[in-house]
Amino acid sequence: MKLSVIMPVYNEEKTIAEIIRRVKAVNLKKEIIIVEDGSTDKTKEILKEIIKQNDSQNDSDNKITIINQRKRHGKGTAIRRALKEVTGDIVIIQDADLEYNPAEISKVIAPIMAKKSKVVYGSRVKGHGKPFSSLMGWIYYLGGFSLSLFVNLLYQAKITDEPTCYKAFSTEVLKNVQLNCQNFEFCPEVTAKVLKKGIKISEVPITYHPRSLREGKKIGLKDWFIAVWTLLKYRFYN
Repeated sequence: MKLSVIMPVYNEEKTIAEIIRRVKAVNLKKEIIIVEDGSTDKTKEILKEIIKQNDSQNDSDNKITIINQRKRHGKGTAIRRALKEVTGDIVIIQDADLEYNPAEISKVIAPIMAKKSKVVYGSRVKGHGKPFSSLMGWIYYLGGFSLSLFVNLLYQAKITDEPTCYKAFSTEVLKNVQLNCQNFEFCPEVTAKVLKKGIKISEVPITYHPRSLREGKKIGLKDWFIAVWTLLKYRFYN
């Protein structure tokens, strides 16, 4: 089976080279589809060098495609754009920071490869990571916990980590979900629409190393309210 790794990128000059190195190190045949979402730092220049190096290595198991957006459109738009280029059997979303460990990708997609599941989320809750050494960390934790609880109540599901980045799908399933998201509402929208199709979401434990707003974290309180509205909207109106 071939894996497609979708990586939206915006202003990640400090981490982009390392995260690509770690994804390439995953021992699977894969393609990495990077959507550069109008960065204003040195991310674009770094990506140009990475693609030159990768082309010179002629590494057929680690094809890298870079899609450049002239201005920022948001994570959801980036994912929708990347889906048009997907040729793998399985799709996973990978953030361009270092909060999630690509060494765990194989574990996340294992149930799909074994044909035991069609959708798998990497659960930070089940992984018992050390997410929360600060007040802001606890706020993020409670936000994720409340969204997961909301999903379970609205959609009769049993998931522990709805807003996790590590979401893996059978490509056939994901391409048959009509997505409208523009930004971080990708997570609640795809969760809602998968569950409404009657597809079970499995979970596997993963580790998590959160960064702070000062270090570049981009999601905020406004996105929590948007996520709640998204879950309600697709439960009752779409």
